[in-house]
Amino acid sequence: MIRVLIAEDMHMIRSALVALLSLEDDMEVVAEIERGDEVLDAALRVRPDVAVLDIDMPGLDGLSAAEQLSARLPDCRTLVLTGLSQPGNLLRALKVHVKGFIVKDAPAQTLTDGIRRIAAGERVIDPELVAAALETGSSPLTARETEVLRAAASGNRVAQIATQLSLSQATVRNYLSNAISKVGGRNRIDAIRISRDAGWL
Repeated sequence: MIRVLIAEDMHMIRSALVALLSLEDDMEVVAEIERGDEVLDAALRVRPDVAVLDIDMPGLDGLSAAEQLSARLPDCRTLVLTGLSQPGNLLRALKVHVKGFIVKDAPAQTLTDGIRRIAAGERVIDPELVAAALETGSSPLTARETEVLRAAASGNRVAQIATQLSLSQATVRNYLSNAISKVGGRNRIDAIRISRDAGWL
């Protein structure tokens, strides 16, 4: 039996995934999680073979949760479910040792086959995502620019970001200006939108 942990914050989708996998003779759902920051504790408790993670969850995003799993529970293989609109996330996923990357609107058979292949040690990545990621490329932002833009995306003002990241307000403005220029945005809001759509935030 392949022991599967499912992490998805939307109750209806999570229930549908559990129901789908329960129909498979060789799979058992051993945990259902709705928050990203609960994934590691649950995985350490139930020891799944495969963790199926939504990329966008409260508390901690799916890729950060996957990174924690890779570090603390390397025998657990991770499959991330994502929307096609964020191809840049594929590059992040590969860096944190995600073994599967599948779009949410793929046929159900794609998910069950993907879980089996990942459990067997293979890597499963949606070819459309690979093509989109190659077209989009990696993020042009530095780690600090990304951090500042992410803080701005949360609705924080320059003064709040400066306090939060232990920077001067002038430095925060410089990072924001650089980020806007690098992604080709007209302003901060546009830069956040472009970066999110590309999967860089």
